Amino acid sequence: MKNNKSFDRRGSGRNKKIYFNADDKKENKFGKKNKFDNKKRYVSTAPFRKKSPKTPKENDGTRLNKYIANSGICSRREADIFIQNGVVEVNGKIITEFGYKVQPGDEVFFDGRYIRPEKNVYVLLNKPKGYISTTKDEKARKTVLDLVANASPYRLYPVGRLDRQTTGVLLLTNDGDITKKLTHPSHEIKKIYHVTLDKKVSVEDFGKLLEGLRFEEGIAKVDKISYIEGAPKNEVGVEIHIGWNRIIRRMFERLGYKVEKLDRVMFAGLTKKALKRGYWRILTDLEVNTLKML
Repeated sequence: MKNNKSFDRRGSGRNKKIYFNADDKKENKFGKKNKFDNKKRYVSTAPFRKKSPKTPKENDGTRLNKYIANSGICSRREADIFIQNGVVEVNGKIITEFGYKVQPGDEVFFDGRYIRPEKNVYVLLNKPKGYISTTKDEKARKTVLDLVANASPYRLYPVGRLDRQTTGVLLLTNDGDITKKLTHPSHEIKKIYHVTLDKKVSVEDFGKLLEGLRFEEGIAKVDKISYIEGAPKNEVGVEIHIGWNRIIRRMFERLGYKVEKLDRVMFAGLTKKALKRGYWRILTDLEVNTLKML
């Protein structure tokens, strides 16, 4: 056997020894020679070292559209349009770059008004009759914001609308992205209503509602419809994903029915269980995360 020789290498081989062994030609259990036969064997002589922790990256700021959305103004996509139109200023300079990043200490103005990011708040309301789902009303009627006035220090906005006489689940938030997502037709957010009519609904009309009725906006149809268990036949449960104005009432009116009560019992997986009419609660973290995954 030849004497082992070793030498140090620079670069990636530093602190390693290279051994030569011409007689190392053992066969493995499959009868084949080891693939490393007659090749250099590397054995590290340096102690194991822990990798040095990565240097934290410097704060590279927040994208301007996200900054605006987090301020409760609108969604990121809408913010891009406002930025492009020169509505936004940073430190007194109009910014039209989509990728511009706001740094700590920067002053951002939207349409001449100073803004800053807010903590996102999500409020679930069991809406009673007599309240409209707008932020303000020219006729000084009661709005849903009157009911949630103490829910958050930030301004909240209804996600979609329930008409004045409709009751039930209504989400309010200052998260522009969530609002856009839950109201955009492409996401087909599911809603379930308990509908009370002036007379029994026929099975034939069930079929018409499932097949669809034509309106100015297009064809409106329900996804599911059934009688309410244990209730008279003039009470039905309706599942629908379209969000056209007063569409449930309009569909039944087209078929000759009058809607006496309309109560939304589910919206985007959220229900009013254990929530009294006119009361609200803050969504749990799990509920918020579920909404973001829809």
